[in-house]
Amino acid sequence: MLEMTGVDAYYGEFQVLRQVSVTVQKDELVVLLGPNGHGKSTLLKTICGLLSPAAGSVRFENADISRLTTQKIVEMGLTYIAEDRHLFPQMSVLKNLKLGAFNKNARAQEGANLSWVLELFPRLKERIRQYASTLSGGEARMLALARGLMSNARFMAIDEPSLGLAPNLRADVFNIIKEINQRGITVLLVEQSTPEVADIADRFYLMEEGRIAFEGDREATLNNQEIKEAFLGM
Repeated sequence: MLEMTGVDAYYGEFQVLRQVSVTVQKDELVVLLGPNGHGKSTLLKTICGLLSPAAGSVRFENADISRLTTQKIVEMGLTYIAEDRHLFPQMSVLKNLKLGAFNKNARAQEGANLSWVLELFPRLKERIRQYASTLSGGEARMLALARGLMSNARFMAIDEPSLGLAPNLRADVFNIIKEINQRGITVLLVEQSTPEVADIADRFYLMEEGRIAFEGDREATLNNQEIKEAFLGM
């Protein structure tokens, strides 16, 4: 479904990604692990059109999206959930959700998608008229995920959804991401270090210094003692 091949990416003259190749098959939940500052978020931004690759290509459902705008990529069904959420704090939960359906391919499905996300996130339904600024950290994460689903996403690139959350809230968020995946949405999930992803991922990548240092399924990853200790906290 997604294929990144030999990608280099820069911020100005500083190279962040170095010959990165990553694939995500339809219906998979793939986790990208790695230390902070080693290129994981840059990889997601390059996939989603916020940064253009200097070399290599990014393909989504066999179409080259390497030079497309973010808006066009969202219209194709690929949505990026940023680490800092980008909510509109002085707008209600409902208005934040409806903004997720701004693209032309999502507008006709706004009602159906709204019903779905409120079923998936009952806490948001309870707070539907509240300002986003009044939500807890975990609820704000849920709103960011729900708004992404409102775009008619078939593929979600999610950046560190557990950041800053208490362990019980992390578990809730990861359970919801697993359910989203089980409902037919492919997921590429970036995390720095958290044990919960070991229970939900189909495959893992490890990124270090802008390169892919490891790739393996769940069994191979859990058999790698270094990755278990350093990045899964196990």
